[in-house]
Amino acid sequence: MRLRRSRCLTCYWHDGAFVVHPHPHGMPTALHPAAAEVLAAFEDWTTPGEAVDLLGHLAPETAEEAVTALVRCGALLLHGSEEALDDERAARRWGSWMPEASFFHHATQGVYDPAPATPDAPGSAPSTPDAPGPAPAGSLPAPGPQEAPGPRPPLFTGFPDAPRVLLPRRPAGLRAPFDEVLYDRRTHRDFTGAPVPLETLASLLATTFGPVDFIDCGRGALYRRTSPQGGSRQEIDAYVGALRVDGLDPGWYHYDGLGHALGLLSEGCTPEDAVHLCAGQAWAGRPAFLVVLAARLERMSVKYPTPRAYRVCLLDAGHLGQTFALTATALGLGPAQTGAFRDSEVAGRCGLDGTGSVPLYVLAAGRPAPVDEDAPPPAGVAAFGATVLSGP
Repeated sequence: MRLRRSRCLTCYWHDGAFVVHPHPHGMPTALHPAAAEVLAAFEDWTTPGEAVDLLGHLAPETAEEAVTALVRCGALLLHGSEEALDDERAARRWGSWMPEASFFHHATQGVYDPAPATPDAPGSAPSTPDAPGPAPAGSLPAPGPQEAPGPRPPLFTGFPDAPRVLLPRRPAGLRAPFDEVLYDRRTHRDFTGAPVPLETLASLLATTFGPVDFIDCGRGALYRRTSPQGGSRQEIDAYVGALRVDGLDPGWYHYDGLGHALGLLSEGCTPEDAVHLCAGQAWAGRPAFLVVLAARLERMSVKYPTPRAYRVCLLDAGHLGQTFALTATALGLGPAQTGAFRDSEVAGRCGLDGTGSVPLYVLAAGRPAPVDEDAPPPAGVAAFGATVLSGP
């Protein structure tokens, strides 16, 4: 019998226990930290006897017991088994995204599925008697109102000491036909450099991030935006990096949706600064302004305590990004967006702690150039000839 360590495997400390967590197969299991040394002996296909010889400083019975536990939880795989083939396929497909992305994805799947039964106890993860592992995903709370008792996070984020710019409240010029807006929307990378009126920025912020109406959630009020947001938690805040906006000094601001105002967090925002913050992307210095979407995580976690809810924060940022892009297009602006940015430095500009309040997405807009030099040409015969158009 030959065994090998799973390629899709993460080990971590949880409530004082050392947890071995294979994914997408297997179960999180609490073991002695020496299990990590045993796993290292199975880097490639190895028999248990060969591994015990490599671990000569461990008592044979201890090493054999550890191997049994690791096979049982799915951390060690049998050569030729379906689990081993699945593990190889998963490692191939996730490739350079491993281990972080694959672990987050698979560890937050099956949250609302029934927990599988194990020999230890129905619905529980296998574990050592003195160090039980974390509860399996299926035992987590069901979706719905699960809000924790105690004080609730503020409905809106405020910076009371920040100098404020009250924004114009003129109605947004959003009368462009929907089909034109939908099909004219595209990501822009080239801009004229002309400033954008403060009224236009104000309309874009109010339409995308401002409250539409308020609802009674049983423990106070929540509000609705023009984008869907998980549980109406509205955990995403908007921060503006103003480069070229008439009537607004360059700097970093927080958009206050309650007061329809901008609070100045730090002065100065140059094209060079924008390029640096957006990981050296040259186009980032050309728009009139950037908008950072940042999640205040406690607004979501207070109701949804499962780690899967972080997925919802990412989805919510995407919803807001699309509404931003369509609204900017309707206002005659060219929208852009990127997930490539320097997290800690962007957080610093926006006054975020990077732990409970974290940047997720950077949007931008400005006057689009008549001819976008960065736009790719339409696809022709050569491009289609080099493209695999369909497959399994």
